[in-house]
Parts: sequence; C-alpha cells; structure tokens
Amino acid sequence: MNIPREPATPARWCAMALEAPGRPLQQVWREGLPQPAAGQVRIAVAVCGVCRTDLHVVDGELPFPGHAVVPGHEIVGRIGAIGAGVTGLRIGERVGVPWLGWTCGQCEHCRAGRENLCTEARYTGWQIDGGYGEQVLADARYVLRLPPAYSDEQAAPLLCAGLIGWRAYAMAGPAVRRLGLYGFGAAAHLVAQVARARGVEVYAFTRGGDSAAQELALGLGAKWCGASDQAPPLALDAALIFAPVGALVPLALRAVRPGGTVVCAGIHMSDIPSFPYAWLWGERRIVSVANLTRADGEAFMRVAQEIPLQVVTQPYALAQANQALDDLRAGCMRGAAVLRI
Repeated sequence: MNIPREPATPARWCAMALEAPGRPLQQVWREGLPQPAAGQVRIAVAVCGVCRTDLHVVDGELPFPGHAVVPGHEIVGRIGAIGAGVTGLRIGERVGVPWLGWTCGQCEHCRAGRENLCTEARYTGWQIDGGYGEQVLADARYVLRLPPAYSDEQAAPLLCAGLIGWRAYAMAGPAVRRLGLYGFGAAAHLVAQVARARGVEVYAFTRGGDSAAQELALGLGAKWCGASDQAPPLALDAALIFAPVGALVPLALRAVRPGGTVVCAGIHMSDIPSFPYAWLWGERRIVSVANLTRADGEAFMRVAQEIPLQVVTQPYALAQANQALDDLRAGCMRGAAVLRI
C-alpha cells in the first residue's frame, strides 16, 4: 500500500480563530502541519458545518476557554497523519469529528456509558480547536465513520444537528405518534425525516411569518406548520425544542397531552419563565439533552445509511465564517450552513 508522504517543506494553512468572546473571528495563518500525538489523527478538513452551539461559543454564552480557539464541530475530512497507538483508521480515510472530543473514561458517568455527562469532558470547537480551518487534530477514539451515500457537504450537518436531533428524539420515548418540533432549522429538518420514516406525524413550529422554514417543513412531510405561539390542531405526544428560547417551554407544555414529554435540545437556552403548575401536572415531563455519546453517533450513522435523508445546506467559503454566523444569528438560514474549506 502506498502511504502519502509528508510535504518536503512545512505547509502553511489557514484557520478562523476566536480571540475573545463577542469579537469577529480572525483569519490566522499557521506554519507547519500539526503533528498528531499518541492517540490522535490529523485531518485535512473538507467541510465544516456551522452550528448554533458555535454561536454560543462566539457570543460568550458558553464560558470562554481562556485562549484563542478555532470553532466548529461538524467536521468532515480525510486523515492525513496518524499518531502512535491508533488502530482501525487509515491514511486518506474520510471521517467526521463531532462535538464531544475527549472524556476521562474513569468517572462514574463514563463507566456507566453516559460519557456525555463526563465532568472532565472537552469539546471540539470550544476547548479543542475545531473545523473552521484547513487542518485539525482529533482524538482517534472520537472520530466517526460516515455513510458513504452522503457528500462531504451533506455529511457535515449529520455530526451535530443530526446527532442531537436523534438523541432528543430518542428521549421523547418509543410511543410517540405526534411530534412537535420548535425551531425548524438544521436539527429539526433532519429529525423530521427520521420521524416521518417511522410513521410519526410531525408538527412544525417556527418564528411567526417564517414562510421559508414552513415551506421546508411541509416539503419534508410535516402534517402542520404554524408560529411558535400557536396551538397545534391535536395534542402532541412529545415536543422537541431546538430554538434556544426558554419562553417556548411553557408553550410546548401546553401543546403536549398528559403523560407527554418536552425535550430541551440545546446546550444553552434563555431563562424559562414561570408558569402555572397545572401546565406541568398530568405527568408531563421536561427533560434536557446534554451533548452526545459515541454510541449515539454510531447509531445515528446507521439510521442515516438506512433512511436517505435530504440534507438542505447553505454553503459559505471559510473566509465567510463571520457572515455565516451572522446569518444564523439573524435566523435567515434555510437548513444548515456549511463552510467549504
């Protein structure tokens, strides 16, 4: 087997870095390809999705890590170098890098198969440099193989929008027949297709007057679309909230039947306003999704292989990363934004 050799001279490569919260990303040039340590791989990035969690990092809604960081955790690329001790991966192989980038493996959560709750966990594009750049280092244990049927651009949103949507959907329970989705963006447009493939009725809630999102939802099989403050025509079994708006929680509670579940799927949300206990009574539940596990990733990639998902993307060049974030912040995004590296 011919293994590609390292360049004869040090390579120069570009990334978009966050130097302080609330500031625009800065284009930086780095000399020399990063060398993977033991257990790591170096990946030449092809595409990186732009996720709302990136906004939470850039806007300072998540604590700044104390050093400049390259955002991005929906990374698709090819392995360019492999560190000592890594097995099962090969040079040139296409892989994906998700949000969860490292865990301790020793705490009670890790030992119980709930590594998404590891208190020592480190996250791609937050504490660890992510995919808004031409090269990235990743812990080999946390890279994922991607379904071959999807292009690089289509595969990128699967790595967070898809994964978080999948985990949120699973937390709603197996008996769901009518599912509400609040915020019809990157995650909702994927999980809606999974739900429809399983015979579940989908009810989509968007910002008032967001005809583009409602058109997308109906085109992907939603039974009903309306503004977030509207009541659905029938009581829901569960509601998944992807918009980071705490005021949606009481609205979703009122939309679900007794025994129904409201799943808050974001890592950050504005404060939830007070509401009458009667809206929660009847064994309704409010639960949150925290990150993901490798098992989630492997399970969802199998689902994505079985169900031909229509992944709607809006592409930007790497140098347009700030524009992509601004468009996402403003809510003028159809589907998922991706950076072509």
